[in-house]
Amino acid sequence: MSLKQRLEELKDQGLQDIQAADNQQKLNDIRVKLLGKKGPITEVLRGLKDLSNEERPQVGSFANKIKGDLSSAIDDQLKVLDQKTLQRRLAHETIDVTLPGRPAPVGTPHILNQTIDNLEELFIGLGYEVIDGPEVETDHYNFEMMNIPRNHPARDMQDTFYITHDLLMRTHTSPNQARTLEKHDFSKGPLKMISPGRVYRRDNDDATHSHQFNQLEGLVIDKHVTMADLKGTLEVVARHVFGEEREIRLRPSYFPFTEPSIEVDISCFACGGKGCRVCKYTGWIEVLGAGMVHPNVLSRAGVDPQVYGGFAFGLGPDRFAMLKYGVNDIREFYQNDLRFLHQFQREVK
Repeated sequence: MSLKQRLEELKDQGLQDIQAADNQQKLNDIRVKLLGKKGPITEVLRGLKDLSNEERPQVGSFANKIKGDLSSAIDDQLKVLDQKTLQRRLAHETIDVTLPGRPAPVGTPHILNQTIDNLEELFIGLGYEVIDGPEVETDHYNFEMMNIPRNHPARDMQDTFYITHDLLMRTHTSPNQARTLEKHDFSKGPLKMISPGRVYRRDNDDATHSHQFNQLEGLVIDKHVTMADLKGTLEVVARHVFGEEREIRLRPSYFPFTEPSIEVDISCFACGGKGCRVCKYTGWIEVLGAGMVHPNVLSRAGVDPQVYGGFAFGLGPDRFAMLKYGVNDIREFYQNDLRFLHQFQREVK
């Protein structure tokens, strides 16, 4: 049998085996068997050395063509097997696209963010602007502009973290008020603003104190603003957060940046003012501080206190949330315990 005949025979047998292969492993074994270095075609080609110079290139070319035909046949059969595998998978893994989807769990904003968002919505509805500002503040805006000069005893109430002699972590959001007062054009209307944000004070962390907490301060400056306007605003806030039946009580107090200054109490929402553990059996709960803006604050910002006046207030969203939801430890808000946080599913409206 000539080399060509042997090659033809190997081709015919190889094509039959390729067509009969029903999986990729068998097909790969056939490839190695036919076309590998120890395969029959390679063995036949070793006999080329015995051919004449005229026959050798003809048989070599014929052998390469057979190897190419077998390789193409293997690739074609592989595509057929891949398609069959895909069809079997599609038949086995059929998906009913008409079935309803499985809803992905959606997170809820932190309860403190909910509380702040709720207060912002209220004040925006009352015509206030929401003003943001830096948490790293200068001594000038944090204290001097707020009528708290250096060495004044009032600074002891707001001991904070200093970065340099003149840079510090802000102790309140009042610096935003001073910056806005300096830039505001009163010929275009009154100034009505709130400043929510984080503030910092050198405090010992316990159930009711934290070195970092949230604050929301408000400021209204215009002609003919009175304490009655302040009281009306605070009543709206108290009833919006704690219920329409809430009453407020104003008590004299002291703040360097307001004069007169007041502490604001609300009637206890737990007992209706009768006296209970929540209100320490007084019927009232202290919630925020406020007052009429001190003339010195206006003057330092370039506003004539003989023409303009107004009120300011500061409240703690952390304290509001603690009171409203009966949270006994402020640290719960910051410890990221999901068992605690999952209780609050957008309850603030």
